[in-house]
Amino acid sequence: MSDVTAPGAAPPRQHGTREMVLFGGVYGAVLASSMVAALTQYGHTSAAVRGYDAAWVLVTAGASALAHGYAHYIAERGPHRRWDILLALRDEWPLVAAVLPTVLLLVGAWWKWWPAKGVEYAAFVLNILILFVLGLVTARWAARGWPGAVLVGLGDALLGLVVVVANALIK
Repeated sequence: MSDVTAPGAAPPRQHGTREMVLFGGVYGAVLASSMVAALTQYGHTSAAVRGYDAAWVLVTAGASALAHGYAHYIAERGPHRRWDILLALRDEWPLVAAVLPTVLLLVGAWWKWWPAKGVEYAAFVLNILILFVLGLVTARWAARGWPGAVLVGLGDALLGLVVVVANALIK
């Protein structure tokens, strides 16, 4: 395949770095909280199990990133360059990066740096805080004042809270 788009065909949509980081950050924070809630609800909370939980969160994030990258590649089907699928997969790194704070909390509990029982609450608060910060940052990028940006961040955190609770109840 060539690097030239066929006549009359729309060029593949390019995702901006901000869009990828925000999408991955939000998705990763919600995914991490939902996974920890589900794993805690149906598993044990011992230190040994927290290492297993950390691995599951990381594997799930990796699988989600691969699925999203592949979905973008398929959705934007058209004349592609040879390596476009690898670029689509690479662009999903923010999703995996967003779960790393939760993975670190779980690994810390596994290594007994802190109590394994109850670490899910710290992960939950951390991920809601991440959602708040992402909302605040995007509102500031959109030229909103600080009071409005804080409200947007709080709204995003609240929406994240609703999604995580709904996911936990469904699973």
